Amino acid sequence: MVCMQAAVEARSLEKKYGNKTVVNKIDLFVPRGECFGILGPNGAGKTSTLRMLYGMNRITSGELFVLGLNVRTHLKVIKSKIGIVPQMDGLDHDFTVMDNLLVFARFVGLKQKQARLRALELLRLMQLEEYKDHSVEVLSGGMKRRLVIARALLNEPELLILDEPTTGLDPQARQWIWHSLEQLKRAGRSLILTTHYMEEAEVLCDRLVIMDRGQILCEGHPKDLIEEHIGREVVEFEVAPEDLNYFVKKVRDQYRYQVINRKIQLFIGEDQDGREAAQLVNTSSIRIRRAALNDVFLKLSGHELRDQ
Repeated sequence: MVCMQAAVEARSLEKKYGNKTVVNKIDLFVPRGECFGILGPNGAGKTSTLRMLYGMNRITSGELFVLGLNVRTHLKVIKSKIGIVPQMDGLDHDFTVMDNLLVFARFVGLKQKQARLRALELLRLMQLEEYKDHSVEVLSGGMKRRLVIARALLNEPELLILDEPTTGLDPQARQWIWHSLEQLKRAGRSLILTTHYMEEAEVLCDRLVIMDRGQILCEGHPKDLIEEHIGREVVEFEVAPEDLNYFVKKVRDQYRYQVINRKIQLFIGEDQDGREAAQLVNTSSIRIRRAALNDVFLKLSGHELRDQ
């Protein structure tokens, strides 16, 4: 029986394009009212997973329920209950800011008077009210993303799906959108997002998964994942290529570590001291810092560049 308190529940969910498997029989359970992150390198299966949630991708096999409803049989009802912030804005530059919202409001079944009131409310929320009669072309990148979030909220969705909502934005715009999403979460909305910004995931997500090659590598609260896979601190230093083996042998019996090009990172657990590790290594340019979600990401999914 499906738990009606789940925003999303997936069982052995699979997506294939021909012979290529992009989502490989994953299980997900996202309680309502949670901000849930799906992280991973390019080609991990993040966007393919999201697109199955709102019916843009057909499910190859497995079960998928959104807000307690089967995606295969109740997709129309599901679409009326969710909001989507895709990677590409899809705004119409021939229309004003307000008209972009009003045109979309027709697709979600809002009557004209109700749509205008709701659009004005959202433009105020996103601090775009003064631009309501302007062309979309005059908006900055951050303002366009805020408009897309406003568009996704027109039907007062129970679940908001965000695919890389802050990619390409400057730090100020990113912080503003983080604040907006935090407000939505406090108001009881369920959020599912993908992002390449690990700091963003640490700030926003109650729980998350890291995916790679269609499979889930880990799942949990960001802080718990950092403690489990990395520890409390990271000691990192660079060495000459010819000295790499020497330093690895020096530390490998005492510390968990990772090598990234010429850099060695030592993962310092709760019962260890980063200063002692630094003294053991005794090299120049050594750095001790707090462990972060980015360390977990690189450790589990690797650090090589991906083409897709």
